[in-house]
Amino acid sequence: MNEGACWPPNGEEREDGQVVRTSAESSLQMDEQGSFLPAIKCVPISALKYQTVLQALTQEDGGLEPAGDSPEMLRAQEEWEAVENIQPGAGGWESSDRHGQLISFNEALQHFQTADLSSCRKTTPQPAVSRRGLSALFRCFFGPPQLLDGLQEERDLILAIAQCGLDSKDPVHSRVLQTIYKKLTGARFDCALYGTHWEELGFQGSNPATDLRGAGFLALLHLLYLVMDSKTLLLAHDIFRLSQHHTQHFPFCVMSVNITRIVIQALREECLSKECNRQHAVIAVVNSLYAAVFLRLAYVWRTQQKTVLDSSFVLKDLEILAKKNPKLLLRNLDTYLTKGLPLPGLSGTQSVSGTRPKDLGFTGVCDL
Repeated sequence: MNEGACWPPNGEEREDGQVVRTSAESSLQMDEQGSFLPAIKCVPISALKYQTVLQALTQEDGGLEPAGDSPEMLRAQEEWEAVENIQPGAGGWESSDRHGQLISFNEALQHFQTADLSSCRKTTPQPAVSRRGLSALFRCFFGPPQLLDGLQEERDLILAIAQCGLDSKDPVHSRVLQTIYKKLTGARFDCALYGTHWEELGFQGSNPATDLRGAGFLALLHLLYLVMDSKTLLLAHDIFRLSQHHTQHFPFCVMSVNITRIVIQALREECLSKECNRQHAVIAVVNSLYAAVFLRLAYVWRTQQKTVLDSSFVLKDLEILAKKNPKLLLRNLDTYLTKGLPLPGLSGTQSVSGTRPKDLGFTGVCDL
């Protein structure tokens, strides 16, 4: 640092612009260790005006304009304000005024109730398995009752949603997926459309749309119902923690999609008609059965020490039970939600000696 870098305020300036140094100049000299900071600390900032470079910058006729008044700066500010809110990720989510807000199950359902699902309805399979001859006669007398006429439209809507895929350009679809991610992980901000973070939730790849085959967007609606309902949110967290167990881990979202397939099949084969007629609702019964089957899976998985190698056998048993005795599953779910019984080993409490709680009263497939 040269001697004229800082100048004390008691210096005098001549008419020719030169400054006469005073005795205060000695305070700027470096000490024995080469440190000059203590000397500078005693110099006020107002003394900087004696620097010739600063004088040139502060002169009014220097030709410098404030940055805010520059035409280039004003144009850049207008362009910045016109930029849309584009989220990160390959392809990105479509911009939306309500982007980032959580979406409820009813709001997402209303979207499909008012949307054009004609293309999805064309590929919707028949609600029930066609039977002929003695099989049809036997089913007429001893089989499950047919769904009431006022509930068939609601059933057809569910089957149509099961044929719809995930559309990244639809803001409602993106909000559903983002809500599921936030509620399960506790994240505050939106995530990217593609990435390994979806594998952490239990999808097989970085794109959730590839894992919805056989269940369509209904699989995401079921997950949304599970995490947005205050009664089933604890169940969702318990099962999600179980899916991340070091030895009993399983893909959470993929398992959820398979459970949605079981519920769809039970609905198509009219195994839920009796319960739907009793409650005068189809969507509520389908949602409750989905949660009930997931509860049953978590209980069997935990108490019987199942692993991912047993998943196909467990799902097959769940499908048989959901078709033959859905009322039992719904009653077990109601007991769990009403009394707040924790799953063994999941919510901080475990049944004594590994026995199942008597209040749940699960019935095995072999006991039917």
